[in-house]
Amino acid sequence: MIRSVVIGTGSALPARRVSNAELAEQVDTSDEWIVERTGIRFRHIAGEGETTATLAADACRAALTAAGIEAQDIDLIVLATATPDQTFPASATKVQAMLGINDCVAFDVAAVCSGFLYAVQVVDSMIRSGVAKRALVIGAETFSRILDWEDRTTCVLFGDGAGAIVIEAQDTADEGGRGILTTKLHADGRHNELLYVDGGVSTTGTVGKLRMKGREVFRHAVTNLASVMTESLAMAGLDADQVDWVVPHQANARILDATARKLGLAPAKVVVTVDQHANTSAASVPLALDVAVRDGRIEEGQIVVLEAMGGGFTWGAAVIRF
Repeated sequence: MIRSVVIGTGSALPARRVSNAELAEQVDTSDEWIVERTGIRFRHIAGEGETTATLAADACRAALTAAGIEAQDIDLIVLATATPDQTFPASATKVQAMLGINDCVAFDVAAVCSGFLYAVQVVDSMIRSGVAKRALVIGAETFSRILDWEDRTTCVLFGDGAGAIVIEAQDTADEGGRGILTTKLHADGRHNELLYVDGGVSTTGTVGKLRMKGREVFRHAVTNLASVMTESLAMAGLDADQVDWVVPHQANARILDATARKLGLAPAKVVVTVDQHANTSAASVPLALDVAVRDGRIEEGQIVVLEAMGGGFTWGAAVIRF
């Protein structure tokens, strides 16, 4: 049986780290207001020369080092992003060139904050079918470039960053072995107006700015995330009490708390980085995963659930044995 096994993680953040107090000098807000409603204390903002692709490439280099393999060993790159460097070509091909890979399959996927989960499903399927043996799966964003900095209810929520994992095909007969056990994805396009960007190539011919109705998104997020985690665990034949760690999309601390309560999960099992990074959209799950792997919380043999929900709406979860 071919299984997709995570063998390395990495992340990258822009050099500029912005506190709530610094943001309050430009926006009508305060540290207290932001922390109380979101749990966010800092975010990183991309500067000149920093793009989605450059951050993605840096995250990939860290993941490759952790995996102990060379870039030339990669035959597939899938980059999840809603903020590509260009309309085309895919930012994944720019990452490929930056890493010095002469030829491999490389493309982007767009599912906003759920993008990394969609990318994991795509890569897992391609590896299981024999199309690829080693892949880079990336979530990378520069959301600061599509924020309306006069809208204090949304601009305080987001930051920039990238996270990546290296996935390798391993042949195993052990049902209890390492690897991606299951993934489950959903989408419901009826909720477009709740979280979207008001521009696009074929509509306005502009990039546009992010727009969000926060209360409605919060309500859908708690329900959908709890549901998809339950689904994915059932597909893997596991119960919530068998989960060692949940690595959620880092949108809002209150969403994380409410989802954990709905599932009956101990808060100590939830990896939280939203206070340090804010919402980095497709980058938030792999970024948080890398933090927890590198600080030693996530260990080999543990059951880890990744989950996210984003504009569309799209949402999904993956169950992995590390």
